[in-house]
Amino acid sequence: MIETNKLHFCVKNKSLLQDINFKAKTGEFWAIVGANGAGKSTLMKVLSKEITPTSGTVSFHGKDLRKYNLKELAQKRAVLAQQNVITLSFTVHEIVLMGRYPFYDSKPSQKDLTIVDRCLQKVGIAHFSDRIYPTLSGGEQQRVQLARTLAQIWEVREGFILLDEPTSGMDLLHQYETFQLAREMTRKGYGVIAVVHDLNFALQYADQVLMLKKGKTFAIGTAHEVLTGENIREAFGVSVRIIQPDDTPFPVIIPEASPVSVC
Repeated sequence: MIETNKLHFCVKNKSLLQDINFKAKTGEFWAIVGANGAGKSTLMKVLSKEITPTSGTVSFHGKDLRKYNLKELAQKRAVLAQQNVITLSFTVHEIVLMGRYPFYDSKPSQKDLTIVDRCLQKVGIAHFSDRIYPTLSGGEQQRVQLARTLAQIWEVREGFILLDEPTSGMDLLHQYETFQLAREMTRKGYGVIAVVHDLNFALQYADQVLMLKKGKTFAIGTAHEVLTGENIREAFGVSVRIIQPDDTPFPVIIPEASPVSVC
């Protein structure tokens, strides 16, 4: 479980996060949503221990996040950052193998190599294994990083996966496959927390949603409780209709033509 309590983060007296409180359990898919600048990526950096909160606490499985060393934490949770700039000529296989670094010292075991192969297949990029990473498209690179993230958390009991805009650069097919994979991981007992820009994906796949506005919690609860027309209008400044087509098992969010101002 990842839990925040009265979480604040400030930079040069500017508050980026204010009084954030939520509890994410394993087996749940949490979507963090909000307009640009709402604090989504900042929150993910705090949850991953990339940055330290100004005040308040983050606990991971009941232990203060600050008390974990980096290797110990890397063996329990994996992070897919919003950007992963790698210019050196690593192969795809080598990049995904980096996810196993926390589990061996000098040489990967056969188990590590098998996990890498499984994750390459899981994300559908086994045929890219020998490709040089910088030669891939942005969406292909993101899928490689997703495979690396899976390799790191593979077989970790009560592991967490933190995804900051996981479908960045991906085409529509691979966006759907990524969210389906996230749901599959929660059914296997992992916890998933993801920054999600497409509210329809959040509505379709997320168990719980944290909606941020200007660094504060604007709404929190199930996807259907949070992703209402009124909340979306107030947090994003756009009017929407939420309809239930006869041939789909879930509602669909449709923007209206005229934006509204967000105060």
